[in-house]
Amino acid sequence: MLFAFSIAPAGSDSGSDSVSGAVADAVRVVRESGLPNETTSMFTTIEAETWDEGMEVVKRAVEAVQAHSSRVSLVLKADIRPGYTGQLTSKVERVEQALEGR
Repeated sequence: MLFAFSIAPAGSDSGSDSVSGAVADAVRVVRESGLPNETTSMFTTIEAETWDEGMEVVKRAVEAVQAHSSRVSLVLKADIRPGYTGQLTSKVERVEQALEGR
């Protein structure tokens, strides 16, 4: 299962408009989880074996951002396809192969 999400403070308790410190704390949680992951400019994607495993990481990442702000915004998209692994990279590889074939 793939979980793509974006977490950011919705307002700042510190008065700064930068969210990089809060986002870094969320990404740190993801990387320490040991799950396959990828972070881009807009989303972090993780691959988990189960719904509970993936959502636990999302929950802990939200809690990391809550340490920076009492209000947090979460955008979450999931590809729930039990029995498939390695989709974090293989979905992109299939698109690349399709592009090469044209």
